[in-house]
Amino acid sequence: MTAFKYQARTGQGDAVSGEIEAEDRRSALQLLGRRGLYPSHLDPVLTNGRASNSALPPLASGSVEAPAKPAAQTWSISRSISRKQVTAFTRQMAALLGASIPIPQALEGLGDEEEVPALRELLQELSIAVRSGISFSGALTKHPKCFGPLYISMVRVGEEAGALPSVMLDLADLLEHEEEVRSEVVSAIAYPVFVLGFGVVTVAILLTVVLPRLFSMLQEMLNVLPLPTLILLRVSGFLNQYWWVMLLIAGGTIPAWRAYVGSPRGAETVDRWKLKIPMVGSMLRSAALGRFAHTLGILVKSGVSLLPSLKIVEATMGNQILARQVAQVAEQTRGGSSLATPLRQFGLFPKSVIQMIAVGEETGKLAEMLLKVATIEERQMRARTKTLISLLAPALILIVGAIVGFMVIALLLPIFKMSRGIH
Repeated sequence: MTAFKYQARTGQGDAVSGEIEAEDRRSALQLLGRRGLYPSHLDPVLTNGRASNSALPPLASGSVEAPAKPAAQTWSISRSISRKQVTAFTRQMAALLGASIPIPQALEGLGDEEEVPALRELLQELSIAVRSGISFSGALTKHPKCFGPLYISMVRVGEEAGALPSVMLDLADLLEHEEEVRSEVVSAIAYPVFVLGFGVVTVAILLTVVLPRLFSMLQEMLNVLPLPTLILLRVSGFLNQYWWVMLLIAGGTIPAWRAYVGSPRGAETVDRWKLKIPMVGSMLRSAALGRFAHTLGILVKSGVSLLPSLKIVEATMGNQILARQVAQVAEQTRGGSSLATPLRQFGLFPKSVIQMIAVGEETGKLAEMLLKVATIEERQMRARTKTLISLLAPALILIVGAIVGFMVIALLLPIFKMSRGIH
């Protein structure tokens, strides 16, 4: 056991000091927390009262006390926590705060019941940070992989306005809505992707395993093969002989493409290209604009001023071209313009939608109008997604069917030719 000298404050704000024995620094913090004390300094001492030479530096006021951890370990913990887990944590935290449970106790209770090790460790770190005197939003900033700028900004506004439970409820609704939209899109494209993948695998097996054996038999029986059969024979022979070249090309192309998309210029080019794809571009635009209106509406409703809200929304657009237009809108509002004026200037929304936003500004119901706009854009996005999927699935089936049909014809033609020669 090690003795620690501490300086702390009680829940009523009274300053206290003393000594406590614990196995390590973390255990000492947890013991003080159970006593309702919030330490600002914590120093290990020897039994004779002298500070140990191996003592850790004191816990400075406002700092987070946590075990030193390599950057790679912190990164792996953040990566292992999914969006759904963050959404569930937000909903649970909102319910606990709504029941007037203090933030440290709420975090500790959720951490004790959490079964996912990474999330449990994250909640413990947040609890220790808050008990050491850091605000909840300040503790969240230490984990940017899990909690983005939107999340942290809304929590900070809730703390400053004294309405953190209601803000957490709005944030939980927003995260659940985004998860619902994402799940709908994923489930919609699952069938076309399955059809395409199944077709590619089937054709690859036929060309590399089945057809070469049949073609060797046909070449022995016929001196001259029909043109479709020759084409298929050449393709099959190339794949059998140079399959490793194809793998090398694919292995080099995929990393090169990822590096290009990861660069600023490449990402901008790809985002511009996405918006120009027929049907897909309009669907992506509707999804981004629905996210813009919904997020901005939630931020304005939570009490965030318009300019900081636009800066936060700019980082959540998911498309650099549209994000740049949002940045231009923010610059216009910085100069005193209303939100509707730059939106109309850059053509981000249809005229009817911009008129709704203008009415919301004039009547003081901007947040309400933005949420209605989000509903309109998301409804259009869903409709366009259904239309695209309804066309894409049959098109893929036709393409795969045409390829397999060509292969069947190429196989049957020499058989028909042999049957005529027999007669």
